[in-house]
Amino acid sequence: MQLIKSIKEKINFIKSNPFYGNNIKKSQIPKEYNVSNLWRVELSQFWRLLYTIKGDQIEIICFVLDIIDHQTYDKKFRYEKK
Repeated sequence: MQLIKSIKEKINFIKSNPFYGNNIKKSQIPKEYNVSNLWRVELSQFWRLLYTIKGDQIEIICFVLDIIDHQTYDKKFRYEKK
């Protein structure tokens, strides 16, 4: 329930400000997403919400691409444990 509440809260933040999340460097975007921009928002319990922004000067649309746990996020973005 806490994770669902966190997702809803962050989606509302993104609706208010599409640039709310952390922008991921283009060189780090996994090819599987096939997007030119990717944003990350931290959720409760170390989960991550990944989204992209599409649009023009009139309309901005955000698409949630993935909601993944921290361990999967680290693997997908090739972060190593120290």
